[in-house]
Amino acid sequence: MFKTSVKSSTPAQVLMQILCLTVFWLLTIIHPMNADAQTLTPAESMRSQVVQWLSQTHGVNSKEITIAPLDERLKIQACQKPLVVDHPFASKETVRVRCPEPVWQLYLQVSLPLNNLTAANPNPGAVGANLGQTAKTMVIARRLLQRGTILQADMLEEVQASPGNADTQILSKLKDAQQAELTRDIAAGQALRISDIRRAVMVKQGQMVMMSVGNSADFQITVRMEAMQDGRMGDQVKLKNPESGRQVSGVVTGPNTAKGL
Repeated sequence: MFKTSVKSSTPAQVLMQILCLTVFWLLTIIHPMNADAQTLTPAESMRSQVVQWLSQTHGVNSKEITIAPLDERLKIQACQKPLVVDHPFASKETVRVRCPEPVWQLYLQVSLPLNNLTAANPNPGAVGANLGQTAKTMVIARRLLQRGTILQADMLEEVQASPGNADTQILSKLKDAQQAELTRDIAAGQALRISDIRRAVMVKQGQMVMMSVGNSADFQITVRMEAMQDGRMGDQVKLKNPESGRQVSGVVTGPNTAKGL
C-alpha cells in the first residue's frame, strides 16, 4: 500500500506567510484613514488648520472656536504648501490665511472664548502704550463687500491698528465710511483706505425728495420736491415743487432727503 506523503512548510515559508498577513492587515487599517483624509475639500482643510493654529496660539479648546461661514461664491484653491496663519490686526477676531503656492490669501472672522480674549488683552486701549505710541484704529469690513455698496454701520468694524502702522491713507473712524459708496470690492477683514470710498449718490434726478425747511427746535416744515439733478451727500441741488413748478435749491442730507437753503 502507498502511504500519503505530507509536505511540511519550511521555516522560511512560514515567515513569508506571517509577513504577508501582517502587511495585508496594516493596509486594511491604514488605507481607509488616508482615504478619509483625502476626502477633505480645500475649504475644510483650511478651516481645520486655522482651528488648530488658534487652539495652540491662544490655548483654547478647539470646540470653543467658531469660524464665520465663507461667502458661497468664494472658491478655495488647494494649497500645495503649508498655510501661513496670523492675526493681521490687533483684534483677535480677524485671521489672515496665506497660501505660498498657488499664491492667495483670505481673511476669516473667528470667535474665541470671551475669557481668553480678556486675559490676553485686559486693557485693549493700552495697546501700543508700552511702546510710547498713540493707539490707532482702522476700519475693516465684517464681510465681503462689493463695489458700489452703500456702507452701513453693521458692515464695518473699528479695530486697533498693528503697532508701527504709519499708513495715513487707512480710514480710522467708522463714521467717515458710513453712507459712502465703495469704489472696489473689499474682502472680509480688509482695512478700508480713503481711495476705496467716495460720497454716495443720495438723490437722483426725477426722484421725489423730502426737503425740510426751518429749525427743528423752533419751526420746521417738510415739503415733497422733485430732484432736478443727481446729488451726493453735502451737494447743493436744484429741486422743483411738482404743484407750483417753482424751483429752489437744497443741500443733500441723506437718501432722498435735503435741507432748504
